[in-house]
Amino acid sequence: MDLAPCGGMIRTSVRYRKIKMAQRQQRMAYKRTPLDRVTLIVLIAFIVLAVITAVVTFNVARDLFKSWTATPLEGIAVGSSSNNPAVPTLPPNTILQPAGGPQPQPWDGKNRVNVLLMGLDYRDWEAGEVPRTDTMMLFTLDPISNTAGILSIPRDMWVNIPGYDYHKINQAYYFGELDKLPGGGPALAMETVKQFLGVDIQYYAQIDFNAFVRFIDEIKGVKIRVEEPITVVVMGTNRKITLEPGVVTLPGDIALAYARQRYTEGGDFDRARRQQQVVLAIRDRILSFDMLPTLITRAPVLYNELASGVRTNMSLEQVIRLAWLAQQIPEQNIKRAVIGTDAVEFGTSPDGLDILIPIPDRIRLIRDEIFTSGGPVGPVALAEDPASLMQAEAARVSVQNGSGTDGLAGQTATWLRDQGFNVVDESNADQFYNVTTFFVYNGKPYTLRYLTTLMDIQNPRVYNRYDPNAPYDIAVVVGSDWAASNPMP
Repeated sequence: MDLAPCGGMIRTSVRYRKIKMAQRQQRMAYKRTPLDRVTLIVLIAFIVLAVITAVVTFNVARDLFKSWTATPLEGIAVGSSSNNPAVPTLPPNTILQPAGGPQPQPWDGKNRVNVLLMGLDYRDWEAGEVPRTDTMMLFTLDPISNTAGILSIPRDMWVNIPGYDYHKINQAYYFGELDKLPGGGPALAMETVKQFLGVDIQYYAQIDFNAFVRFIDEIKGVKIRVEEPITVVVMGTNRKITLEPGVVTLPGDIALAYARQRYTEGGDFDRARRQQQVVLAIRDRILSFDMLPTLITRAPVLYNELASGVRTNMSLEQVIRLAWLAQQIPEQNIKRAVIGTDAVEFGTSPDGLDILIPIPDRIRLIRDEIFTSGGPVGPVALAEDPASLMQAEAARVSVQNGSGTDGLAGQTATWLRDQGFNVVDESNADQFYNVTTFFVYNGKPYTLRYLTTLMDIQNPRVYNRYDPNAPYDIAVVVGSDWAASNPMP
């Protein structure tokens, strides 16, 4: 399929009026036609999963849906049933994942919901190895404020994986699958991201490359604005295509190549932005071109072609709720962010790998921008209060005196212990500090946040100094500013 430049349309033309009249008639027919329940469920499932997961995934769920059997459908079928393959009757509580996946949490369709979107490394799959995540995106939707957001997490982010110490975040899925943990790779990946960002995650979703390409082609491509020349390689071929700046309509295989290209100046950070761009382009294509009636008619065919490529712990009923909510949110209410170079430090792991060391304060600002709508969702809006979250981290804190005032480290340490902190060290700093400074050796975001809040540090100076062998997780070096003014009794 050739790339099709997007041209404008003369709105006063006769052709335009005819098109709009036909669309109105189609919408009226759609409203009048009783949809059989299963067709609607299947359609919405694929639309919503394609919209929010399409560009980021690779997983072949070969045993998905094998136990389902085809039964006659009640109600009035949409389109000619004689030409459509049979579609299984799916109970609304059906979970779209193989047995052993993460258990879904209840969702009433009214409160904020977060979905982890994962793409698995194609190279691992080709080599027959347990896959790592190639990409992670966290999608959030708040029905109350009618807002949504997408946050991309670089795969080289150095984080604490529960039970496995510090590794790149893309190892979480690998460990969960390799060791056959409860819920497998998706469950450990969800828990890792939850602890890293401090937001609850109810669901995950995956859709494989073939399903992505097929769905893009079904909606006749996606319209993308290319910002700078980029050369992409179509997966499974040696075909290279250079996209020049401008607006183009990409077919499925090229849209996939565009979303996955990482060899640009910005590397994975640029790729994350392109993936978000394609996700929203899918949504815009469906909504702007009024494709729902056509897609509903073709739902049985799409089901048979795409079912094996979808995996999620959402039930069909939850997918329907999410789908209708998502399609009603205006584009200006959808926030996008990438944890980029300004929120990390480049470093090297103990075994010599290039890693991204998170800067907690900056990542929290990014997180709160995406996951708030009038108030923070984490940690304040979580079930536990900030003090409980701090204590649950059990962070080891060192208090060091850089102020030149005798006894200030001991006095501060005693006060912090009274507030519930685990202070394991009191000492003098190696130099004089005018400004109180925090050194983070192991990521303990709730402890750091609670420290700066209690100490009333308005613009905390925080340095990330990752060291898994450090005797403490956070060092607080109190400066002359603390000696001059502090809230201690």
